[in-house]
Amino acid sequence: MSSPRAVVACSVLALALLGFFQFPGHTFLHQDTQIYIPMLERMWNHDVLARDLVATHPHVAFTLYDEIALGLRWITRLDFQYVLVLQQIPLRALGILGVYLIACALGLSMRMALLAAGVFSLGATIGGPSVLTFEYEPVPRGFAVPLVLLAIGLVAHRWFLAAGISAALGFLYHPPAVWPFWLIWLGALLWPGAEGRRSWWRGLLPLAAAALLLGAFAWIQREAQDAGLLWRTLEADLEKLQRMRAAYNWISAWSAQWIQHYELLGVIALGAFLRLRQRASRELSWFLIGLPLVGLASLPVSWWLLDDGKWALIPQVQPARSVLFLTVMGLVAASVAGLHAVGRGRLWEGAAWLMAPFAIPTQSQVIQVLLPDLRQPLPSRRVLLVAALVALAVLAAWLESRRRRGVTAVCVVTMLAASFLIPSWGKVRNYPRLDHPELAQLCDWARTKTPPNAVFLFPDAGKELHPGLFRGRALRAVYVDWKVGGQANFSRALAADWWSRWQRTMEAGFRPSDLGRYEGLGIDFLVVSPEHRIPARTTAFENGRYLVYVLGLRAGGR
Repeated sequence: MSSPRAVVACSVLALALLGFFQFPGHTFLHQDTQIYIPMLERMWNHDVLARDLVATHPHVAFTLYDEIALGLRWITRLDFQYVLVLQQIPLRALGILGVYLIACALGLSMRMALLAAGVFSLGATIGGPSVLTFEYEPVPRGFAVPLVLLAIGLVAHRWFLAAGISAALGFLYHPPAVWPFWLIWLGALLWPGAEGRRSWWRGLLPLAAAALLLGAFAWIQREAQDAGLLWRTLEADLEKLQRMRAAYNWISAWSAQWIQHYELLGVIALGAFLRLRQRASRELSWFLIGLPLVGLASLPVSWWLLDDGKWALIPQVQPARSVLFLTVMGLVAASVAGLHAVGRGRLWEGAAWLMAPFAIPTQSQVIQVLLPDLRQPLPSRRVLLVAALVALAVLAAWLESRRRRGVTAVCVVTMLAASFLIPSWGKVRNYPRLDHPELAQLCDWARTKTPPNAVFLFPDAGKELHPGLFRGRALRAVYVDWKVGGQANFSRALAADWWSRWQRTMEAGFRPSDLGRYEGLGIDFLVVSPEHRIPARTTAFENGRYLVYVLGLRAGGR
């Protein structure tokens, strides 16, 4: 017979794999890896992307994300995609394990704790600041947040040193993602009459070591840092550019619906905590109530420092993204409260608590389930799906409380139904599909048939994301694309250069009469769609989606 630990380990890994390959899924070179991969590729090989705007402006001095990726590539000799995925899947599993440990500490049985962890593994979109509980891409925040979840679970069982190590590793990956955890840790440590001060202090040792290590690497890379953004206010032109390209940092730009959503989540988190307070240890209580409060408080603080105060450091630190932990703790507490309520025979109360954890992966906003537009078929379908999933979870908890057979089967059916029906029958699309054969052909041609220092321009791409995917696959510079403009948060020089390039080549759209001007800007290859074919020119490459024209002599290597 399998040991309980082996069952838990296999179940957690199965949930991580299910979430990675099915729902919420994963992507590569669809979002922020379009920024990180060019930086990593240039660090690995200085012969590529020497003329690319984003690859030559790295902003990874205050993280070991790049050093870890480079080290693993040197050891394994695998491409960065595989090096990052080899971290992404295990770290997702550790985050799910953290939720399982929290649920166990709150008194759930092993099977119900795994169910709560499974529901959480369905993910959630944190609208407004534009982050996720489980990032689809292998980016620093996506590595740090699961380590924080594991650290909370370890605290719940009073394994303070292990918790400190986990959160310190998260700090090394992405400091802005873990500061709420350490703020609560310090609050618990310094609170008058706090118990177990020695254990809390011991847990700070890994953070101190991580801070020293990160500081040493940051000092080595100090020349690559844009210190000008740290201690000054934003100039009017840079503020305007950031508001256009990175509105998620500006609370005043958020939809009022998202503010209402987080207010409602705050009520849910508080109510669930009150239901669970008798079961929660003092150590876990700090995080169950403290992290939601920090998340809510981060909104007015961010508005005061950035929207009103114009402090240039805030778009880099992005404190408003701490609202993620309001969602995390609210959903975990609601799931546990719901399963406990069913176990005590209060089926309707349990169903009410479980509504939010199942609703948010399908609707993003809880209010859309509470007040759906039933005149539209898709919202109605999603409401029915959420109701069915809640019913399955209630059935599993009821069977568990009555010690009936079939609990495991119902739990498995619940997770499989959620993972497959939410994207199919519920038609939830977490991300657009960018990969297609024609783009792969273009990337292969550019990587093998053009010089490493060639510069490409996609003048009719507008705000589409495929130029960034091309950069990461082909390892060829792109003169300008929309995605790179988001780096205006980190570098004034990049922001000014990007905006100048965008205005010169993209803002007015593609015009064949501009070919001479493109060449004068140092652009070697022009990539356009077939409807913009230039009759007087011969293509260097073409397929059903892309035509490539050579500009000047430099592209030919002469």
